[in-house]
Amino acid sequence: MTPNVHSRQFWLPHPLFSLFLALLWLLMVNELSVAHALLGLALGVAIPVVTHAFWPEEAKIRRPLPLLRYLGVLLVDILRSNLVVALRILRPARELRPGFFTYPLALDDDFAITLLASTISLTPGTVSLHHDAEANTLLIHALHLEDEAEAIATIRTRYEQPLEEIFR
Repeated sequence: MTPNVHSRQFWLPHPLFSLFLALLWLLMVNELSVAHALLGLALGVAIPVVTHAFWPEEAKIRRPLPLLRYLGVLLVDILRSNLVVALRILRPARELRPGFFTYPLALDDDFAITLLASTISLTPGTVSLHHDAEANTLLIHALHLEDEAEAIATIRTRYEQPLEEIFR
């Protein structure tokens, strides 16, 4: 089946992902200008168009209001984490305890898992390294890990449970 050039599906196969990529670009360059906004929009349209054939299925957002709450929580957490990481690094007596931990996933939707892993990596001080599909876990590295159980509980309540609500 050849794509219809005039269809929205061809030009904008994943509109929410396109918007997410445009906003992510603006966050990454840390500058709000017309040029960066246009480049973010161009990337937000081009990347999904080029990768559309590799997507197994389109994500269905069941509840948009929790998505807005999720994005608000994420933005606050990114700002807070930036400050915490900066303070930890700039202190004369750095008492960092970097560590790895395995996060047991309750999510089973691939797109939701990808969003969770991206959220973890977007939050300064943590990065999601590997998804083990068999064990349904994420391997996460934290710049400062005091309590693994607390880190798991925080990720579950602040990110995973809202994603379950958004996509169920």
